[in-house]
Amino acid sequence: MFSRTALLFATTALMASLLPVAHAETQPGGHASGKANAAGAAQTGKKSAGSNETIAPSMLGATAPTDERIEVTGHTYGDGVTRRAFGGGLMTPSDSPKSVSAVTRDYIAKQNPALNPMQLIALLPGANVSDTDPLGMTGGNLSVRGLTESQMGFTLEGFPINDIGNFAVYPQEIVDAENLKTIRLAQGSADLDSPHISSSGGVVDMYMIDPKNKMGGMVDVTYGSFNATRGFLRFDTGKIGSTNLRAYFSYSQGRQDHWRGPGWDNKKHGEMKIVNDWGDGNRVSLAVVGNNIQNNAYPNVSKASWDKWGTGFKNPIGGSGLASGDPVNTVYDANFYTPARAGAVNYYKTRPNPFTNIYASMPSTFKLNDHLVQTETPYFWYGYGNGGGAQYTDMSKFVYGKQTLAGTVNGAGKGMQVLYNPSLTETYRPGATTKLTLTTGINRLMIGYWFEYAKQRQSAPYSFVGADGTPLSQWGDSNNVVLSNGEKAQYRNTLTQTQVHTPFIGDSLSLLHGKLTIDAGLKYSIVKRSGTNYLPDTRNKYVSTNYNQALPTAAVRYKIDSHNQIFVSVATNFRMPQNYALYDAGSFNQRTGLYSTQANPDQKAEISISEEAGWRYQDDLISTSLTYFHYNFTNRLYTQSVQDGISGSFYTTNINAGGMHSDGFDAEIGTRPIHNIRPYVSVEYLHAVTDSNLPAGSGAGADYVRSKGKKAPQAPDWQVGFGLDYDDGTRFANFNLKYVARQYATFMNDQSIPGYVRMNVGLGYRFPKVSIFKSPVLRLNLQNISDNRYLNWIQSPQANAQATTGVFGKTVSGSVPTYKIASPFAALATLSSDF
Repeated sequence: MFSRTALLFATTALMASLLPVAHAETQPGGHASGKANAAGAAQTGKKSAGSNETIAPSMLGATAPTDERIEVTGHTYGDGVTRRAFGGGLMTPSDSPKSVSAVTRDYIAKQNPALNPMQLIALLPGANVSDTDPLGMTGGNLSVRGLTESQMGFTLEGFPINDIGNFAVYPQEIVDAENLKTIRLAQGSADLDSPHISSSGGVVDMYMIDPKNKMGGMVDVTYGSFNATRGFLRFDTGKIGSTNLRAYFSYSQGRQDHWRGPGWDNKKHGEMKIVNDWGDGNRVSLAVVGNNIQNNAYPNVSKASWDKWGTGFKNPIGGSGLASGDPVNTVYDANFYTPARAGAVNYYKTRPNPFTNIYASMPSTFKLNDHLVQTETPYFWYGYGNGGGAQYTDMSKFVYGKQTLAGTVNGAGKGMQVLYNPSLTETYRPGATTKLTLTTGINRLMIGYWFEYAKQRQSAPYSFVGADGTPLSQWGDSNNVVLSNGEKAQYRNTLTQTQVHTPFIGDSLSLLHGKLTIDAGLKYSIVKRSGTNYLPDTRNKYVSTNYNQALPTAAVRYKIDSHNQIFVSVATNFRMPQNYALYDAGSFNQRTGLYSTQANPDQKAEISISEEAGWRYQDDLISTSLTYFHYNFTNRLYTQSVQDGISGSFYTTNINAGGMHSDGFDAEIGTRPIHNIRPYVSVEYLHAVTDSNLPAGSGAGADYVRSKGKKAPQAPDWQVGFGLDYDDGTRFANFNLKYVARQYATFMNDQSIPGYVRMNVGLGYRFPKVSIFKSPVLRLNLQNISDNRYLNWIQSPQANAQATTGVFGKTVSGSVPTYKIASPFAALATLSSDF
């Protein structure tokens, strides 16, 4: 199917390229940007040599949208492409005293429009990105310098989007690529005003485009492999009346079949942004994002399963089948295809992942006088959804803590039943960041405060499935099992409340006529997390934790001349323990009196100290950056499967994995057009080492595995990104390549996934104006063109995969890591235009 689809699309693109050429400079629909943003104006930015991009003096507090320091002027196309950005939009001039990389509209607008933000930054230095489907609807994962996305802070329009409980990031829910202006990756540390309690690594800041000054909009439609379809429509109001008030409203919907096994994904997504600016640097904006996604989860695999069956599903039902004892995850048996067999808890329809979320943010800037600027970013975050699962249960023998009870659904249900048991989460998360910036001559002082009060309700009720194996309610919140004591049967039932108070202060001193900038700052994070566990017979019914952490940061940047600059920075970052560490949950072992997930609420926060030293060269044609980095981690937080030394059963708990350190360098280089060609290269070398022996086992079987001195999991030694962009104003093409070296899946380095290369190709053609469509564009995106089948993410790192002898001479049983499989070749064609 793929080859025919690709051939059809390639033929279409080739035919388009033979049509008469329309010169881009004369196409209607090009737009010039408005004035520099308020912060940029207040900071008296300078232009880099030969550049049309404005760079303001750096400051270690630059998370709000009005703090963005890059403003593109001159001609742009309807999709925001300038044809001038370094490296085809994979690099921007930077004045920051620490490592910062970014992608812009020049790159984003030419990719598959369904890609999520993680996929869009895959070529940046150190960004180890995974995906599982061509449209990015099942999410993805990211590690940077060996730190996963749950150790990094993610913001959209200045507000946090990591899950407040486990700090996970769901990139498929965040924002449509058509409305993305910039994605900025700070690989080393968070900014002073970054609103995060989980950024022991760096941050990813995303910014949406502004509404246009003239009424219009944009539309695109996409079709491709695996019956993938997607449509997007945005309407811009233009300036309303004689005011500067303007807005846009957009909606997108996409659907695709699963490429591996049965299942599908369906996503509905809406966005709006309202902006009003007046006077000299005053601006109020409102961004709202709404998302609803319904899909089926792809099953993860073990290494043994992958080695024997590859992508699996080759003989799903009947045929040679899967013999008893084969080293294959149970998800690969026939139960994944049919609910007919007794105990078929792995049927794909019991593995949905429905979720609804709403983000709202109002980043605003007020120029109080010529020297004082106030920035406000109030926000609200709401989410409701679950991750599905199933259990084959005797309705007369429900284990509810120390009791064994009978259960019914509306008075019905006896004997053995397949029950749907998703983990359901509802989150309310209001907050705000306020800061004042005072500029007096060569000095800039910033004082601010971040407050948040989040409430998260997590439950895991059981409910019936229909005769066809479909849950009666995929949300899991109706038709629930009620026990004979009147309680609802659940394996998780908690309420967590998190209060965050974080004052911060930073000062920037500009000396030697702006050549030398010295930044220093401090934020003090005060976090109180309290929780209630409603399950019976838990060890902690009520729990409360408090974390008070001072986070100093300092940096120096020196401009040697108009092209060369060097910088040195040091920053302290931290991450709270996940809320799962507070509670006992899961199945109850009546013999040991313990749950399968055991609480460990007395953990210390994960602390990192990052140090960077770098050099940049930037001129009219070339932009380069080279950064050396060093990290020291203490109290590395880690979720581990442990075997009980008395009963021999396994349980999951959160532990302190001790220390880790890493050294390495990041480098990137990009050019402006050379005969319409813009290359880009990024490289990272990483040497991450575990400094501690990890605890393993408990009770009489407690010991430590000899992990000290081993390489850290999920930390490839080498990564290389390469991008090549061609754009003559009418025709454009791009080629992307990413190499990621071997990654260990265990702290003992006894299991790993091999390195891989992934290549993507894009082709496009800009047509002349057609009726109301000002700049129609046809593009073809070919993903994973070599159809490379590989494991691209370690879903559950373990201490050791093979049995080993511990420090005290005891045998430590191995635990099986699981992995995700990368998406295969896919061809996607998109027709778009502004109007």
